[in-house]
Amino acid sequence: MKPLVIENLQKTYLKGVRRQKVLAVRGLSLEVEEGEVFGFVGPNGAGKSTTIKVLCNLIRPTTGRASLMGKDVTSAEARRQVGYLPENPSYYDYLTGEELLAFNGATHGMSAHRIRERSTELLEMVELTPAAKRPLRTYSKGMVQRLGIAASLIHDPQVLIWDEPMSGLDPIGRKQTTDLMLDLRRQGKTIFFSTHILADVEQVCDRIGMIVQGDMAYIGKLEEIRSAAIEHYRVVFQPSGRIDAALFGPYRPEVHGGRYHLEVPPAQFGEIMKRLLSEGAEIVSVEPKRVRLEDVFVGLTRRTEVGR
Repeated sequence: MKPLVIENLQKTYLKGVRRQKVLAVRGLSLEVEEGEVFGFVGPNGAGKSTTIKVLCNLIRPTTGRASLMGKDVTSAEARRQVGYLPENPSYYDYLTGEELLAFNGATHGMSAHRIRERSTELLEMVELTPAAKRPLRTYSKGMVQRLGIAASLIHDPQVLIWDEPMSGLDPIGRKQTTDLMLDLRRQGKTIFFSTHILADVEQVCDRIGMIVQGDMAYIGKLEEIRSAAIEHYRVVFQPSGRIDAALFGPYRPEVHGGRYHLEVPPAQFGEIMKRLLSEGAEIVSVEPKRVRLEDVFVGLTRRTEVGR
């Protein structure tokens, strides 16, 4: 049983007085494995929040379906094991942090004793214990965001769906949230979170899905996209004797401090290394020069837009 499955999901909105159709999500399909951290990446307006709202049954799809823990998202049973963090948490500002967690716990049928235990644990975890009895109107945006994370965890769900969880957090808060996600993964939790900040996914994700204008431009492991993003390898070596320039084909090494520095494209890397080793060269270092993940993302975005 997959914790999260989306099948051929499409969502169309009617916009303006002329009721013009706007296709927000276009036939999207994906599966998330148990215990996986899946980063749902895309620019603003790509369809991330629309997809998440369908998963949480806040809106209905035009076509297609989605399921959580093997049950259709329209079923209340499907959401019992799900913790949801909206993109912009908005709570009654007269409630205190403690009261908000108690309210969330009560909606999940938790006992008063368990709510107190869990609230104490979570407030300490998100470092809001000193503010627990203060009304939310006195909280900063980052504090509200951290409280929203705690609220999504109150009932100890198996699946977490977080929409832009790093939004509004300072560097310390981002580091804490990253560490929390890694800890939840170690506990076997499944995390599906959206972001448009690629640095977030590099630290925690097992796989990513890139959505552009409602289409999935890429789904796969981060290692795969990193490998594909290698521009060239920089090889530093010490020759055993005289170097024959023909060894390197069109590539010419530079000499610095008695060592040779050679830049080789990925397609020729294996062959060049074989030639160097056969000539008895001492390989000092091999360093891949990668295209930034942001550049890969921009390239995928442009290709998707052009192919539209």
